[in-house]
Amino acid sequence: MVTVNSIEELFEVTKLFNGSVGFVPTMGALHEGHLSLIQQARRENDFVVVSIFVNPTQFLEGEDLEAYPKKEKADAKICELAGVDILFIPTIEMMYERDELKITAPSIRGFILEGTKRPGHFDGMLQVVMKLLNLIAYNKPKSFRAYFGKKDAQQLVLITQMVKNYFINVEIIPCPIIRDSDGLALSSRNIYLSKEERVKALALSRSLKRASELVMQKEFDVSTIQKEMLKVLIEIEVEYVALVNHQFQALKYIELNNTIILVAGRVGRTRLIDNLWI
Repeated sequence: MVTVNSIEELFEVTKLFNGSVGFVPTMGALHEGHLSLIQQARRENDFVVVSIFVNPTQFLEGEDLEAYPKKEKADAKICELAGVDILFIPTIEMMYERDELKITAPSIRGFILEGTKRPGHFDGMLQVVMKLLNLIAYNKPKSFRAYFGKKDAQQLVLITQMVKNYFINVEIIPCPIIRDSDGLALSSRNIYLSKEERVKALALSRSLKRASELVMQKEFDVSTIQKEMLKVLIEIEVEYVALVNHQFQALKYIELNNTIILVAGRVGRTRLIDNLWI
């Protein structure tokens, strides 16, 4: 594995790629969820690139940018053991100028749910993802795939739209949510939870399980499912329980193979999200 700390060096090493490239962008603090993306990229491509960059433009005022967990040595070891070819670790100064062009999230899908709670977050996320995709694809690989987890469902949908709208030559690969043995969806923020808070946090996955049970019983009414989920989430500060189609349009009734059930809330000071694709 080669660790690259400059854009010039990145261009030099990717020039040697003569096959398909799989790319996994991350903000570090890698866990089994990230590892699953890397492993899928490794299976499906000749070369694998992982980036680690804690992107400041997607953090809002008062959010945990400075406190975001950093584990550079452990992250590098995980990547090396997983067969990553290039680990790209840029600095803020490499990625941003003072007076930059901006990318703006779409006016509807970018400003509902996560966009309502975190206005401007998706603008910054899309901006850095476009930069990273362009950097990795600079030497025009034979085929180019980028891997994103379904846990950040709204992010995944918006990135897919950006790639389509801006004609970026990359295939976006959605990857399944990875859960701990107790059902909690893996997240770098889980380390903030105390033992008691972690137990409470399990209500998120339990609420989704309850929704799944109702759908299996052919209960497709969205308001009924939301009410039943909220009963499970009684001990959590719920931000939203939403049922949307794959284009993030609100639903009145479940559409099989075209529904995402999303939940977000706070457990103590930690904000968590989870979802289920039906």
